Amino acid sequence: MSDNGNSSVAPITLTGNAGEALWFLGTLATIKASGESTAGRLALIDNLAAKGAGSPVHVHRREDEWFYVSEGELAFWLQGKVIEAPAGSFVYLPRDVPHLYEVASEQARYLFALQPAGFEEFMRAAGEPAPSLEIPPPPSEPPDPERLTAIAAEYGIEITGPPGIPS
Repeated sequence: MSDNGNSSVAPITLTGNAGEALWFLGTLATIKASGESTAGRLALIDNLAAKGAGSPVHVHRREDEWFYVSEGELAFWLQGKVIEAPAGSFVYLPRDVPHLYEVASEQARYLFALQPAGFEEFMRAAGEPAPSLEIPPPPSEPPDPERLTAIAAEYGIEITGPPGIPS
């Protein structure tokens, strides 16, 4: 969904745990704003995850991404460097920059936003509706990298490496 500047967008007001909840890559991800609700302008996702949860090395080809860490700590691998991001940190990642992140503390809560929207569609395709508003249990086996890579490609995301901070 795209916005040519002519569409009207209604205000969004959500409280607490309201929003569409997904289990996605070991994370409870709650979509607070989506392409449907912002005419494609923005997606905003509230995330709660345990230590080690995060993403594989990837590149967004369609959207810019930013993170705000509200609780705990994340670690980012960005252009060959490890960036520690404790609570209160803001990290902006423009499109076409390879990166990954993972939860470095026992648990973390963080927002990420993507402009324009669309990444939330990938999350829906690769994740599952959350049956409860809690961090998902550890999977019995890791996600199938070929399946995840194929789904990501449909949404302009190129997976270029495995999860985990490279050593």
